[in-house]
Amino acid sequence: MEADKIVEAILFGAGRPVGIDEIIKAGIKKKNLEKAIDGLKKRYENSAIEIVEIDGKYVMQIRSEFAEHVKKFAPMNISKSVLKTLAIIAYHQPVKQSEMKRIVGSQIYEHVKELKKKGFIKTRREGRTKIIEVSTYFYDYFGFSKKNREKMKEILYSKIFNEERQQAKN
Repeated sequence: MEADKIVEAILFGAGRPVGIDEIIKAGIKKKNLEKAIDGLKKRYENSAIEIVEIDGKYVMQIRSEFAEHVKKFAPMNISKSVLKTLAIIAYHQPVKQSEMKRIVGSQIYEHVKELKKKGFIKTRREGRTKIIEVSTYFYDYFGFSKKNREKMKEILYSKIFNEERQQAKN
């Protein structure tokens, strides 16, 4: 196999910056690695994808000018606890953050920050608390229309809490 194809497969598959040592351990000789990286950089020169070196590691990534177009198609890294909070918000919306604190606990503040940053929720001030609702991005991302809100509640709530019960049994 050609070194450039192996390196390309490693960078694509990893989805994170990969160190030279890691690539060498995969069976690529150091002299072939540099040549392969240079060749890949040239191959992707006029592409929406680029090969970038970050602190001695290489990563295959979307060029920044295309990132906004890809955002909603990329897999979302979100923990189970934050996803559970999102399901509760979707089920009870509009809901006061103070009420969510009672349901979820004090981690609600971090969860709200993360969910807002990812675009899944929107908030507005009401007195000393916030009112939390899911955003249109939430509906788009999970494939729900606003008309299907009751069905969405049923699916989200049962899926997340049934998985949790199943894991508790195991």
